[in-house]
Amino acid sequence: MKNIFKRGIFVLAMLLAFTACKEDFLETAPTDQVSTGDAFKTTKNAWAALNGIHRLMYSQIFSTQSQGGQSGNMIYVDVLGDDLVFPNVSNSWFRSEYQWISHRNSNSSMVYYNYTFYYMIISNANMIIANIDLAEGAEADKKAIKAEALTYRAWAYFQAVQLFGERFVAGAANSGPGIPLVLEPSTEAKPRNTVAEVYAQINTDLNDAIALFAGYTRANKSHFNVNVAKGIKARVSLTQQDYASAVTAAQEARQGFTLMTNAEYLGGFNNYDNREWLWSSRIVSDQTNYFYSFFAYMSSNYNSTAIRSTPKVMFSVLYDKISATDVRKKLWDPTGTNTVDFPLPASTFQRYKYLSKKFKVADASLSIGDVPYMRTAEMYLVEAEALARQNKNTEAAAVLYQLAVNRDPSYVLSTKTAAALIEEIMLQRRAELWGEGFRFYDLKRTNSPLNRNGGNHSATFTNGILDVPANDKRWQFLIPQDEINNSNGLVAQNPL
Repeated sequence: MKNIFKRGIFVLAMLLAFTACKEDFLETAPTDQVSTGDAFKTTKNAWAALNGIHRLMYSQIFSTQSQGGQSGNMIYVDVLGDDLVFPNVSNSWFRSEYQWISHRNSNSSMVYYNYTFYYMIISNANMIIANIDLAEGAEADKKAIKAEALTYRAWAYFQAVQLFGERFVAGAANSGPGIPLVLEPSTEAKPRNTVAEVYAQINTDLNDAIALFAGYTRANKSHFNVNVAKGIKARVSLTQQDYASAVTAAQEARQGFTLMTNAEYLGGFNNYDNREWLWSSRIVSDQTNYFYSFFAYMSSNYNSTAIRSTPKVMFSVLYDKISATDVRKKLWDPTGTNTVDFPLPASTFQRYKYLSKKFKVADASLSIGDVPYMRTAEMYLVEAEALARQNKNTEAAAVLYQLAVNRDPSYVLSTKTAAALIEEIMLQRRAELWGEGFRFYDLKRTNSPLNRNGGNHSATFTNGILDVPANDKRWQFLIPQDEINNSNGLVAQNPL
């Protein structure tokens, strides 16, 4: 913990220099020695600090190519699931994750990244939260900056506790170890708080942020606003099985946003100007992140080795369940031979059945693309699922219909109830959010087993991992060994 938080402070200094290099305070201090007082002397400087966290979301902070900010986590958690398939293992990126090896190795760069990345965001958010009230500037700016920092802290804790902590169970004590709660600038090691305590803090931060966001209009979709904070609250409530709160938060989160058209759906998922997107990072040409970009692994047309040799394809079992009249079905080629609708940049790109074209770069010479972190469609799915799990079948079906008929004009209002309706909603969720970083989280929160059987997963390529029972200890990532060592054992390891 100590080394992680020291590194987080150093990264803030670097990102302050990058995002606001013309600020006076940075002209008079080395970029690795920006004092806390200078960084937060004015709200103008504090906005620069906040922009530094925004940049963390798509920056390569560590030396591992596949870890380009949040997109690294998004790919990891989908590779661990069932709906994303490796058609071969000729390329090593994400292979050991696909085989359920890395997240159970306390010395792997994968667990180090997932732990350190989120604590780096928490560390930087803590510095903003602790100092913004004394900054010179408009009160409205102070409130907005603090609201965004609180939202970042809540989101980062939520992301991490789902990986490293036990599954939250409504009505239970949830007294098992979660992750350490660090709520002020500090480099001192702290023991792990309980899962219940971590979720309580997440909700406190989100509620405080939502109150502070009143009247705030963000500059662009890389910033948080009240819609995104409520969208995160909807996710948290769904994970905690607080379904009534999930319904309310999801409804409020999507206010002012509409679903995209079918033509937009086929546009490559690379532009945050899309009417449906609530939250995303904007990547521009002078900030291209090349081979650590999300699109360097998940697009169909960027010239990276991972895409040329081992493109990520859809689980055939899921594909077969999508209606033939659904626009989403057009994103995958079940034949592996459709060169008209699925053109590839060169003959060196390998073709496989169920090849995806969901994600595309606008310029094949650059790995640039805006990565979607939250979309309106997800909020419909959260609301529908939460209603169905309360046995409000008619209401759930009506909400699901609004999304489903948009994607499939032939969709008929569902008359299913109970488990059958929930299964239909989850199928819609899997098809809608494929590749966007949800599947491992969804399997864990619903206490569902991993089941890769009956389709195009290869037991050879998965290293035999086709099934993992619900509640298996492997649903918890191991804590990085560096954290255990640096805390002298104060931070305890998960079951080995």
